[in-house]
Amino acid sequence: MPINLQMPALSPTMEEGTLAKWLVKEGDEVVSGDLLAEIETDKATMEFEAVDEGTIAKIVVAEGTDNVKVGEVIAIIAEEGEDVSAASKGGESSAETPKAEPVAEKAAAKAAPAPKKAAEPAPKVTPSASDDGRIKVSPLARRLAEQKGVDLGALSGSGPGGRIIKADIDAAEGGSAPVKSEAAAPAPTPATAPAPQPAANDFDIPHTTQKLSGMRKTIARRLTEAKQTIPHIYLTVDIQLDKLLKLRSELNATLEPRDVKLSVNDLLIKALAVSLMQVPKCNVSIDGDQLKTFERADISVAVSIPGGLITPIITSADTKSLSAISTEMKDLAGRAKDGKLKMHEYQGGTASISNMGMFGIKNFDAVINPPQAMIMAIGAGQKRPHVIDDSLQIATIMSATGSFDHRAIDGADGAQLMQVFKELVENPLGMLA
Repeated sequence: MPINLQMPALSPTMEEGTLAKWLVKEGDEVVSGDLLAEIETDKATMEFEAVDEGTIAKIVVAEGTDNVKVGEVIAIIAEEGEDVSAASKGGESSAETPKAEPVAEKAAAKAAPAPKKAAEPAPKVTPSASDDGRIKVSPLARRLAEQKGVDLGALSGSGPGGRIIKADIDAAEGGSAPVKSEAAAPAPTPATAPAPQPAANDFDIPHTTQKLSGMRKTIARRLTEAKQTIPHIYLTVDIQLDKLLKLRSELNATLEPRDVKLSVNDLLIKALAVSLMQVPKCNVSIDGDQLKTFERADISVAVSIPGGLITPIITSADTKSLSAISTEMKDLAGRAKDGKLKMHEYQGGTASISNMGMFGIKNFDAVINPPQAMIMAIGAGQKRPHVIDDSLQIATIMSATGSFDHRAIDGADGAQLMQVFKELVENPLGMLA
């Protein structure tokens, strides 16, 4: 019996994807574990493996096709001993694909004109006198008329409902105001104002356009939801880096034979993980009406990739050695940029860290990555005047800003985490004990 190969859900948030590339062709034999296709999800481009054995009887969805729904049949596999051509036909009939509406019917529906609304009669300008004989006049116009000696009873108002306005008084003073007549002819219907033209900036600036990728759409949706639904609180500390930089140099000298080179970010990942374990009230997340407190620190690390951002995870970063964190981070970052991460390598995490110091950014406020409840934003280490032992000296100072979900984390608890993080970075041997 032919096997319908369906578009897989390669991430929890995936509803559709792009079939970027087929790695097999019709007639190829496949076994479980063979790579069949590259699929662009809302997070990354991932490889799709076969779970069945057989022969590719028919490729239903061509490579490069966008918006392929999860569960849609993308290929048909003939089992061992089955006639490939028969399997191809059988698969076609068994695939539940909605029929397209006839093009002619669609065109007719679009071409059908909307019913026109009955023409409304042109509004008439009413005389300036109200039903009880009082003259309709704005307060400003009345005051100007008294100052200039203009007879309001002799004027016909041009304002709403025939009200006399300032312009009528100015015109009367110059001798050009409309004067009431016993049988005033109805005012002509004003000509319809031309529709406003789009601003020149909309179309006149040379530009290019491109379709948003699934990743960019997901980033836009998740960040919008985060800012709209999570009450952020931001706490910033300045941290002296000199001891950490010295320790890093010493460790790198000893790790050189193992071809391991620690980055400052590797040490900060470790410091954040240890801080979260020391202040467990910040190692949490909101789940409906429940608060989850995690028993280990899995740190999501923001990595910029072509077309967006992804956060591979260092699991159990609080217990891993710095060399293990460094080696794992290099591997994850490299595969993230190639779109080769597996779902469990970027889904989850108990907190995040985002470092923009390499761009010279002094400090910034990061957006929380839900369902996590905090993210640490790291700025550049810079030489600054700093008070050390009651004297003004030059030191390497880094600003770090924690963004906290105020529904789950109180300000005092967030402040305690920032204090512990600062102490660990300034005295880095503490995170290695």
